[in-house]
Amino acid sequence: MPAAGARPVDLAHLSTYTGGDAALNAEVLQLFVDQAAKLMVQLKSALDTGDQKNWYATAHSLKGAARGIGAFAMADAAAEVETVPAASAQQALKALHALSNRAHAVQLFIEAYLDR
Repeated sequence: MPAAGARPVDLAHLSTYTGGDAALNAEVLQLFVDQAAKLMVQLKSALDTGDQKNWYATAHSLKGAARGIGAFAMADAAAEVETVPAASAQQALKALHALSNRAHAVQLFIEAYLDR
């Protein structure tokens, strides 16, 4: 788990995959933002329908993508979502809300990094 006050994205981690190339970092981060937005919509849909298989698979995909760019707190929140049954609406909604907060922090960080 990242230390309190840690950046939402560990750019040093990302740089291990991109060689620190700023243009490649920007491309990867933009791809992540786009993918994460779609996956968050899929999670909400899985929750609304009680689709446990899609709930788990989507949370797992989001966890992996977040870890890949160094968004470790978001990945941890996605891992928590993975463990909650979609049919347990209150618990699932709480986990999804926590993940949404982390995703928003990552999105804001990336937008600032991309200078938007």
